Amino acid sequence: MTFLSFLISGLSLGSVYAIIALGYTMVYGIAKMLNFAHGDVIMVGAYVTFFATTRGNLPPVVGVLLAMVVCTVLGVVIERLAYKPLRAATSLAVLITAIGVSYFLQNAALLLWGSNPKAFTSVVGNGSLKLFDGQLTISVIAIVTIVACIVIMAALTWFTGKTKMGKAMRACSEDKGAAQLMGINVNFTISVTFAIGSALAAIAGVLLCSAYPTLMPTTGSMPGIKAFTAAVLGGIGSIPGAMIGGILLGIIEIFGKGYISTQLSDAIVFSVLILTLLVKPTGLLGKQINEKV
Repeated sequence: MTFLSFLISGLSLGSVYAIIALGYTMVYGIAKMLNFAHGDVIMVGAYVTFFATTRGNLPPVVGVLLAMVVCTVLGVVIERLAYKPLRAATSLAVLITAIGVSYFLQNAALLLWGSNPKAFTSVVGNGSLKLFDGQLTISVIAIVTIVACIVIMAALTWFTGKTKMGKAMRACSEDKGAAQLMGINVNFTISVTFAIGSALAAIAGVLLCSAYPTLMPTTGSMPGIKAFTAAVLGGIGSIPGAMIGGILLGIIEIFGKGYISTQLSDAIVFSVLILTLLVKPTGLLGKQINEKV
């Protein structure tokens, strides 16, 4: 039962990582940019939900929808102000800018909401499901998180494969110049990609803080880094890869805490990434692309 309990906890945490990683992998797959401020958008979404439900006395569903709207707008603003001018810049310039945006969001949150941790109330309650005569307890938030991850992954797969905008995103991912010649608005397509990724970040932030109910300006930093690790592990640019990488990372982290050491769990997670990249540099579902020069 202990093994099953750890497995379910790992699936729940991994589902959060997967939702965040989907935002990373979409932005990189289409814009070829690493948005390291993505983890801090998670934090903003959680704060919006927290104040909407506690100060505004709004229903949790309304708080989550409001967080999605705020994070969507924030994602588009970040893309237009920070990343759009750097489309032709080197990857190092984009990376430094992303780190700067990350620190800006953290310090803005610190000034606006203070450094004291907030006790986040779960948006789905604190109920649980007991199985095997009470020997195994599954929290409602774990079930909701896993189901949300599956639904989001399926919806994104359908969106990118069947809709006009999804096909435009795939065209921009292949060749932005050719896509523009075919009449696709590349700037609008990239903005939509950032908007979708940021909306997913809001959902991930709410689910993360519902499971681990402590909210502060640095809440999104480590989950953001781990989600990026999950995206690379699964094959950055691949939607199924992001989900698989996130789930695996969550399971490895929980089992590492439970069976090895809570202090070494993060080291174990990143060690797995290093070993994976040594064996398969493109990630689990990534594809090797040869370019003519």
